[in-house]
Amino acid sequence: MIIIAAGGNLPFQGSPPDTTIARAFDALEARGDIRVAARSRIYSSPAWPDPSAPAYANAAARVETELSPQDLLARLHAVEEMFGRVRSADDRWAARTLDLDLIDHDGRVVDAPDLTLPHPRAAGRAFVLIPLRDAAPDWRSPDGRGLEALIAELPADDIAATTLLQRRSTP
Repeated sequence: MIIIAAGGNLPFQGSPPDTTIARAFDALEARGDIRVAARSRIYSSPAWPDPSAPAYANAAARVETELSPQDLLARLHAVEEMFGRVRSADDRWAARTLDLDLIDHDGRVVDAPDLTLPHPRAAGRAFVLIPLRDAAPDWRSPDGRGLEALIAELPADDIAATTLLQRRSTP
């Protein structure tokens, strides 16, 4: 199973982050060598480490592709750039228009300077696991634990803070 997590907390060209995420998943499919097989709903989670920053929109997708993990990661970075993401050494926790993370690539284990698989922090993040439950409910961590077991191990506050994004309809 190939899993991608998406997040963002800054608008891009006037569109809110949830719209950017949806458009990013569409952009992944544009060249025809990636198929988004399932998408989660959009969730909201507080910014970290500064909870006073805008909240994040988060989602996950299960994709199908013949691209290698490195080529897929390069494509994710290209899509991020299309949506205004500028990477720098000091932006690890910075607000951003879009972040696309490769969480798993068919169970491969990769430990390279530019890519670690499975994603080393995904199993401890409610904002990844809760959307992932929508897109790939049968996904298992490398140690065999399913999503429900992983989510049960998270701090209750993290689970409670990751909620479905509710857009208000405008008249």
